Amino acid sequence: MNRLCLITNDVETTSIVNHRLSDETGRYVLEQGMPRLLDLYERYGVKATFFFTGHIARLYPQLVRMAQERGHEVGSHGLTHEVSKAFDAMPRDEQLSHLKQSKQILEDITGTPVVSFRAPAARVPKDFPSVLQEAGFMVDSSVSSQRLDMFFSFGSLNKLHWLGAPRHAYHTETDNIFRQGDSGILEVPISAFGFPYIGTFMRIAPLLNRMTRRMLYAETLLTGRQFVFLTHPNEFIDEPRDGGPIQRRAKNPLAYLMGDVIRHALKVHNLGAKALPLLEHELHFFSKHHFQYLTCREMLEQTTQ
Repeated sequence: MNRLCLITNDVETTSIVNHRLSDETGRYVLEQGMPRLLDLYERYGVKATFFFTGHIARLYPQLVRMAQERGHEVGSHGLTHEVSKAFDAMPRDEQLSHLKQSKQILEDITGTPVVSFRAPAARVPKDFPSVLQEAGFMVDSSVSSQRLDMFFSFGSLNKLHWLGAPRHAYHTETDNIFRQGDSGILEVPISAFGFPYIGTFMRIAPLLNRMTRRMLYAETLLTGRQFVFLTHPNEFIDEPRDGGPIQRRAKNPLAYLMGDVIRHALKVHNLGAKALPLLEHELHFFSKHHFQYLTCREMLEQTTQ
């Protein structure tokens, strides 16, 4: 049985330490985050997927080229990471416009088709597969099956659909991204075992993250389910705190407390260079246990053979 691992990276201008979108953060990603990740991946023979927002790709197209030149897949992370422009908050025509624009920006930089997508904050509406297909995408990686921390993020009610989603990569229904069907969209779920298997959780609770990974590994040995790890280059930058107030992105007081105040306090742990040994520990595990690293595009190719 092949043991498969997809390392995925969302590239955006979110300043974690200052809790807001910032074009200056993009410069730190260019000068610190991406070089650190790319060098680490090269040491471990990782071919990863990088999902870029159209905004950061326009600001720093060299970021996209850096990933492409190292042999990684370039995917779309939408046009912007603004909370008000989440895909589950926009009408269908606006969703389609954002998808097409982001795809075009990246294809103009790379000169190659972009087929893979991940939504900012993993927020997608139930009927999203038909929009993705119309925009020319073939792979999505926005669902996180059986992940239980959704109330610490925005779009939490819609993310309750994660609880019933398949755990393996699956072709979705045309009108339901959370169900297996016969659409042209392959869903590659972000790994979770209650706790999410992502860079944020790796930094906040390294020991719990390793326990989660062990449980996921046992499942892989039983079922062949692939690992899909999510991280961000902005987790590996040493950006100063500017002393500004915590941005209020939610009108609802409870959503503000959970999604802004508490979430920010947790997410600042082990940022920058301190995060690199934690990620290297995860990559060492996959290398030691003879996993094959795949991009999302390669996962699609395997399912169609």
